[in-house]
Amino acid sequence: MSEQIKIFFAACLHYNGLVKLARWWLRHSGQRLIILSYHRAAEGNLRSHLLYLRRHYRMLHLEVALEELFSSQGAEQVCDRRTPLVLTFDDGYRDNYTHAFALARELRVPITIFLVPGYMESGYPFPWQEGQRLASRTPVREIAFEGRTYHLDQLKERNLLARAIDFRLCHAKSVAEREAFLTGVREALAVPPSVIVEEESMLPLAWDEIREMKESGWVSFGAHTMHHPMLAKLEDPSEVYREVGQCRTLLEQKLGHPVRIFAYPFGQPEEVGNEGPQAAKTAGYDWAVTTVYGINTPQTDPYQLHRIYGDVSRHWLVMAAQASGVLNRLMMALHP
Repeated sequence: MSEQIKIFFAACLHYNGLVKLARWWLRHSGQRLIILSYHRAAEGNLRSHLLYLRRHYRMLHLEVALEELFSSQGAEQVCDRRTPLVLTFDDGYRDNYTHAFALARELRVPITIFLVPGYMESGYPFPWQEGQRLASRTPVREIAFEGRTYHLDQLKERNLLARAIDFRLCHAKSVAEREAFLTGVREALAVPPSVIVEEESMLPLAWDEIREMKESGWVSFGAHTMHHPMLAKLEDPSEVYREVGQCRTLLEQKLGHPVRIFAYPFGQPEEVGNEGPQAAKTAGYDWAVTTVYGINTPQTDPYQLHRIYGDVSRHWLVMAAQASGVLNRLMMALHP
């Protein structure tokens, strides 16, 4: 479904009162917690999202919200009866500092960021962005890759190569294999390290930016593995435990306080795998979030928490209908 059609449906749902009715139902159907999952913060409608959300929901840091959700007395002690909602950002892009943090501080809205510490201050974009960057920057005009020859003087061929590179990066059987593959691709495409990213907001956060956000009180942090592998694809189960556990250890050293929340990379069950939840428990996290759609209740598995996808490029009406759950129910009715 195109974005314009989604905006049309979302506007209908909003202005005929169904979004308001869905919010009312959430407030009166027992304890609920909505967790929105964003990545980038720049070049979109984040301000309009935040203005809407802070008006209609009780916005919290994730740790505070989860303490309340899973405490037998947590909700009873709250006077504000609006449904609690958390805004999370995965990966730790630089624009989480330049845009999300700036807005959080201005509008007095708490946010939570999940960090991948293995890439902080690396000078490179995250690996999953490299396919498009390398394919668009290479001076090479033809390359054989994975049994196919790509003619890179054609935009379509560059895009196909970028997707092929990204697929290999996401499905690597170890972090070492992924990094070796990436090094080989950079060399084959002759893109030197000196070719930097023009859009700095795509780079990972730096530690001084993270410390400033932490000290503000408006940003809290969780863990997102050391190097963001797809856990289900890792061949050695011990690497799953290292990626999950070492991330917590390093973040606690850098932040100076316990890190209790983990976000699975990619986050769907087939991407988390069987070892992921056990690794989160073994590492000592109290909770872990997926990217599986849903609204959480006290009966939700604390290591399989649901989130609703958020995107700053979407109109605030679409975000409003998504957060309430009514847009998803409409989509399911239209496509059973």
